[in-house]
Amino acid sequence: MQLGMVVEDPASGFVGEIMGWENGLVILEDRRGKRRSFPVGPGFWLDGKPVALRVPPRTGSTNKYTASGSRVGPRRPAKVALPSRIYVEGRHDAELVEKIWGSDLRHVGVVVEYLGGIDDLVGIVAEFRPEPGRRLGVLVDHLVTGSKEQRITAEVAKGGYGEMVQITGHRFIDIWQAIRPEVMGIKVWPKVPRDVDFKKGTLAALGLPNRDQADVARAWQSMLARVRTFRDLDPDFTREMEKLIDFVTQDHLAEID
Repeated sequence: MQLGMVVEDPASGFVGEIMGWENGLVILEDRRGKRRSFPVGPGFWLDGKPVALRVPPRTGSTNKYTASGSRVGPRRPAKVALPSRIYVEGRHDAELVEKIWGSDLRHVGVVVEYLGGIDDLVGIVAEFRPEPGRRLGVLVDHLVTGSKEQRITAEVAKGGYGEMVQITGHRFIDIWQAIRPEVMGIKVWPKVPRDVDFKKGTLAALGLPNRDQADVARAWQSMLARVRTFRDLDPDFTREMEKLIDFVTQDHLAEID
């Protein structure tokens, strides 16, 4: 099995995307965001056929550099997470960040969480309560002049958090476009009309299945699989992400080896 696969537990009728696995259980999430766990093994359906889910074997790595370009250091015990955090807008943003910067983030003890949108970012930041030693970095999609996203971040700036909050972003409507088009085998990402769902519209323009969330999930996992290192991403996006990591760790440098 792999992340992003959409399977059904026929005994309960629950259909969901594979979000992870632990302690002999596979975690599924349906299109409404509800999660359930099921024992790993036989008894599932995939594309109308019975399958047995198996935890993939762990593979060793002899790479000298992480996907972000950082040099791989000696293996160390897991760190306690820092109080500082990085928030991103959606699940796909979080998965892309994990694939490229996951090793770096675990080394410094920084947790990345996804918000499911930033319409309530003012309240989210207030609830986090930023303060010295508890910084908050936020990565925002489509942070361009005159956008809704820019207006929301301007409201956050009025909260008086000073240098304890840093909001940055990229010009793309969706994180998909942060992947360089040539990595996807296309010249440019297609333009999608504003009144069309971006993800489904993108898949339609590329001639890919786009009927439902299962099609979107499968397409995203295929895209994510093509991304190997930071070189597969737009350099502006990479730069902004690394700025956030530097920002949220600067109060904790003495704690980081």
